[in-house]
Amino acid sequence: MTALTIRLPEDKYERLKTLAKRRGISVNAQLNELIALLLSDHDTEIRFALHQKRGRGKSRRGLALLRQAAGKDR
Repeated sequence: MTALTIRLPEDKYERLKTLAKRRGISVNAQLNELIALLLSDHDTEIRFALHQKRGRGKSRRGLALLRQAAGKDR
């Protein structure tokens, strides 16, 4: 595990501390959750971009499959 020092304005730190206390977790745990969400969002964006790149030029086929799945191509 790595230790990290961050600089925050005092008012933000106090708000963060209050929120952590209200949630019943430590500031460290709260920041860890936030970082996990941020990384998950980033990973999702990367995966979406890869899928988008792979699907370029295939929109007609994709729309046809959606119509078929919705039962509109029968």
